[in-house]
Amino acid sequence: MPHLVATALTGAALALSPVLAPVAPAAADPVPATELRLTLTYPGATTSGTRTVTLTCGPAGGKHPKAAEACAELARSGGRFEHAHGDGFCTLEYAPVIAEAEGRWAGRPVRFRREYSNGCVMRAYTGTIFAF
Repeated sequence: MPHLVATALTGAALALSPVLAPVAPAAADPVPATELRLTLTYPGATTSGTRTVTLTCGPAGGKHPKAAEACAELARSGGRFEHAHGDGFCTLEYAPVIAEAEGRWAGRPVRFRREYSNGCVMRAYTGTIFAF
């Protein structure tokens, strides 16, 4: 009889417990999209003109010639387009260049615009992000 009572109690406990559906493993969150339009404008009298490329990250791509390097720099800086000035030396030549970025970095909207005295100074602050 004790065996019968134990079996009845086990059956009742199972009947009253909630049914648990198999849980699928959680899918990894997708990497937020990075899609940028990068523009360089040369407003000088002898070097006027504009160039534009696209940059996508995750995977690196777009029309940027150094997309993988530019994406890696953005990732290291947390999405900042400028970083500490490098060790290189630039001339004091005045040949202005305007660097602009617009789009989404890691899913967040971004806008950047800065004028530099010349291309060397711009590259010293932005690395390969505007190297096109």
